[in-house]
Amino acid sequence: MACGTHIKVLILLPAVALAGLTAACGAGGNGSGGAAATSGSSAAAAPVPAVAKDDRLAALVPAAVAADGKVTVGQDQTYPPNEFVDEGGKVVGFDVDLGNAIGQKLGLTFEYQNADFSGILAGLAADKYELAMSSFSVNAERLQTVDMVSYYKAGTSLGVLKGNPANLTPDTLCGKNLAVQKGTVQVDDATKRSEKCTQEGKPAINIQQFQAQTDVNLQLTTRRSDAMLADSPVVDYAVTQTNGQVEVVGQPYDTAPYGVALKKGNGTFSQAVQGAVQALIDDGTYGKILAKWHLSTAGAVTKSDINPAG
Repeated sequence: MACGTHIKVLILLPAVALAGLTAACGAGGNGSGGAAATSGSSAAAAPVPAVAKDDRLAALVPAAVAADGKVTVGQDQTYPPNEFVDEGGKVVGFDVDLGNAIGQKLGLTFEYQNADFSGILAGLAADKYELAMSSFSVNAERLQTVDMVSYYKAGTSLGVLKGNPANLTPDTLCGKNLAVQKGTVQVDDATKRSEKCTQEGKPAINIQQFQAQTDVNLQLTTRRSDAMLADSPVVDYAVTQTNGQVEVVGQPYDTAPYGVALKKGNGTFSQAVQGAVQALIDDGTYGKILAKWHLSTAGAVTKSDINPAG
């Protein structure tokens, strides 16, 4: 992530729903708060048509990866609508549907393992995962350690309570409680903004970091934070899932591609994944997945790249 970033994919809950939070540490439930979850629940129930295997792309998958017919995927499943656990305990979301379709193109099954977002890339480096797909924003720091295949573009959005009672903008957060998910680009953004506050003689931002995005969301809805920063699709989803309890301030900023992360030096695996993403864009499957999760077409890409500029 925005969650990135996860620039990381969000669900906001009343306090009584805390036990049902989908947390990076493995708690169950989708954290949507009951009746407010209707759009997410119906989307999760709608299947995406299977796609045919592409033998040419499948041949690019390294033998060590293809041998068991599956790909182990590291993912933080607290970031709806991109990756989360639904009411039935099933892992769903935009990244999940797209990942499954990539796997089908390559003749492989994607198996998703839940993890704290901040530790996923380290797990990839340690061969705990063969691939990571969890709303990772492409940036120069990440490209030093992994290859990334682009598949969507998202920005950072500021989420506040309905009506924006504190009249906040991204530039007026000095002295405020700001919730963010650990390991995301939003942490870096908030840190820079806080440093600017103190340089101008204003109080620092109280940056509240949490392992799970669902905990970030809860901070806002229970008024323990004045605002939150998260990827634009995640904040947009919060608005729909809470019947407008949350609103977005202004437009997304610092837009960057999401990327599937793969270990460097792994043969032609990156080329196989990039080719699969491009094929899904070209055959219309990608557009169907975007529509299913109500993701903005403004973030859609027409060309998937390996290690694009962030």
